Amino acid sequence: MNMLVMGTLMVALILSFILPWGVYLAGERSRGRYKTSLAINVVAFFGLLMLTTVLMFTGNMTAYAEAEEVATNSGFATGLAYISSALAVGMSGIGGGIAVASSASAALGAISEDSSVLGKSLIFVGLSEGVCLYGLVIAFMILGNV
Repeated sequence: MNMLVMGTLMVALILSFILPWGVYLAGERSRGRYKTSLAINVVAFFGLLMLTTVLMFTGNMTAYAEAEEVATNSGFATGLAYISSALAVGMSGIGGGIAVASSASAALGAISEDSSVLGKSLIFVGLSEGVCLYGLVIAFMILGNV
């Protein structure tokens, strides 16, 4: 990356930390200002993180001689494939964790009252664990096409 892009990213990184503090200090004293400043910080920081990840995996994109060759051998497309596979695994892991936490605690409560519902409750817990595995399978499918 050239120095201008790196300088711009450094300024954006610094602003992603300073801007939420400004919102926090300028807001009225309530619970809402904490949530607003945290939301701005998360969106700015992780948005910048994704942007720099895409730029990092872009590689050398200066040779635009043939449009087909750039489209098929693009470092940008490879970077987006890595990001999409990571998002597939991460988001399915988060969703599966939330589902297992809810269904497993409810299953334990139901089993403690009536032990005959063990089989039914295990099916629901297993289905919610399957969400994580589906995300992993999708990630392998994406990486298989890279």
